[in-house]
Amino acid sequence: MVNVRIILVGTTHPGNIGAAARAMKNMGITDLMLVNPRYFPHADATARASGAEDVLASTRVVGSLAEALADCAFVAGASARARSIEWPSLAPRECAARLMREPVGSNVAVVFGPEKSGLKNEDLDRCNALLTIPTDPAFSSLNIAMAVQVICYELRLVAAESPAPAEPEAPPATGEELEHFYLHLEDVLTRTGFLNPEQPRHLMRRLRRLFTKAEPDKNEINILRGILAAVAPAAQKRP
Repeated sequence: MVNVRIILVGTTHPGNIGAAARAMKNMGITDLMLVNPRYFPHADATARASGAEDVLASTRVVGSLAEALADCAFVAGASARARSIEWPSLAPRECAARLMREPVGSNVAVVFGPEKSGLKNEDLDRCNALLTIPTDPAFSSLNIAMAVQVICYELRLVAAESPAPAEPEAPPATGEELEHFYLHLEDVLTRTGFLNPEQPRHLMRRLRRLFTKAEPDKNEINILRGILAAVAPAAQKRP
């Protein structure tokens, strides 16, 4: 089975962290990661966890979303807002099914943004798809713990009903490997004159979307980086 990670970015109310931990444990999911929470650990988080204190105890706090996603093969970012550049959008059940299609042992993640502002476009650049939870347009605001509960419930249903996915020829590229590729690509495009760093517009964001849709595996990323190295051998070395 894949390992599902719930990531909360910039959480401002510690009670929401505890409530999210409880929602996760109800559905058998325990991997919680926090990116720059305003308050954690906190007594309100412990009180709202109400029996899921073990999930809080194992929660990891990191300083960036890049760090949280470094080992993830597929990432869904929860968002209710329309975006200027289209992302693949999945309803909760579709999202759960897609996450569970990753190879056994892979890490996948669902990312939730700050309570008031949600995820930034820069955060969604690191996601493969948007998770959109349909709500009444007259009252569409969901508490973050409720949103976590919805997707965790759908994940539990899908996990119970789905057969284990077949082993792929090569494992999927991780978030860290993709970020190294994007840095390499931007460097080469700049050095060859294709990308003007003074007027980049949305080129790199659109290219991210292109490769995200392709879902390259490790071998394919190595091939792409080999091509970039051949095109611009003097380009700045990347990790």
